[in-house]
Amino acid sequence: MLYIESGVVPLRKKTKTPRLFSYEEPHFDEFVRFLSPDKPTYLFDSNALKARAKDFLSGFPGDIAYAVKCNPTRRVLQTLSKSGISSFDVASLEEIRQVRKVNPAATLYYMNPVKTPESIRAAYYDYDVRIFVLDHRDELFKIVRETSLAQDLDLYVRVALPKNPSAQTDFSSKFGAEFDQALELLKLARPVSRKLGISFHVGTQSMDPQVYDRAISYVAKMVASAGIEIDALDVGGGFPVAYEGLQPVPLAGYFQVIRESLKKNRFDDLHILCEPGRAMVADSTQLITRVELRRGDLLYINDGVYGGLVEMASWCGLINPYRLVTREGSEPAEPCRSFRLTGPTCDSLDMMAGPFLLPESVAMGDWIVFQRAGAYSQSCRSGFNGFAAADVVPVQVRPPLSRRTE
Repeated sequence: MLYIESGVVPLRKKTKTPRLFSYEEPHFDEFVRFLSPDKPTYLFDSNALKARAKDFLSGFPGDIAYAVKCNPTRRVLQTLSKSGISSFDVASLEEIRQVRKVNPAATLYYMNPVKTPESIRAAYYDYDVRIFVLDHRDELFKIVRETSLAQDLDLYVRVALPKNPSAQTDFSSKFGAEFDQALELLKLARPVSRKLGISFHVGTQSMDPQVYDRAISYVAKMVASAGIEIDALDVGGGFPVAYEGLQPVPLAGYFQVIRESLKKNRFDDLHILCEPGRAMVADSTQLITRVELRRGDLLYINDGVYGGLVEMASWCGLINPYRLVTREGSEPAEPCRSFRLTGPTCDSLDMMAGPFLLPESVAMGDWIVFQRAGAYSQSCRSGFNGFAAADVVPVQVRPPLSRRTE
């Protein structure tokens, strides 16, 4: 049986837009067949998101500002707000508006290092934003000018870090002031800052916890060289998720490294902040796709790199954990073989090289379900070639009865 918030629904009986589906873990395949989605469909589990928010709130030695870019959907913002997340890292006026609609009292960190004059002005005067980041002197002058020499600005100088080989993407290649430039910016920003901070980003999907210690120690040398006091330190995001072939240490290990490094560098009395995105929301969502055609080792599915699978494109290379759900309910036949996947658009770049190891019996009409799809999958969807549509189904995953009664 499947349960909806308002009652019980027998399997295979279609309903109109249920508020909440609930199913037991062992019956996931049966649940997918019950839904029988004919377009990309997200399963969103708010309990999984609440649990991860709790991990950050209880384990990280400072405040949490969720990186909205990772998943800006209303359900995510509402769930995080109800879970105790009261600060958000925003990069645009649209993200500012999205958060304000859900949480009018939230603290907003405008952490895009390059902002338009109009967006700075609107953020300050229309949306009560007081915290801005910068990594160039012209950006500092822009902020001061557009806020009319405001005396209540909290400014963060974004610094570039030495290259991090353990990261999937090195963010310092685009943003951040080099050492000497950062010294100048700190000296320029101190007189016009109510609170002065330093921010950095170690790079997305960083597999080595010690990179945070190296970054914090780097900042400590910078502060000592500048000869000024700072009030805050933002260690950014970069906390990893377990994708195919990537098994990071638990989050607690990252938090411990950060805690020890702050103490070692005498930063533990500062206002400490992090900006988790991927690690906060990835586990909350699964994405169901359907096989529309099989041609040898190439499977044509109804979502791709222009949709919810952008991070599995060959130029990115992350692969979400995945599983096959057969349409007819039979057990997938062994052995497995290597497949490539391609999306629904008429662009040959819409390819996911894999390899994806799936049962040899995979056929048209079967579903491939991608786990840990809560990060970037929805925010990066495009309407290219007319393939924008995707459904979202709220779910509650219940452990087996035996585990609930232990």
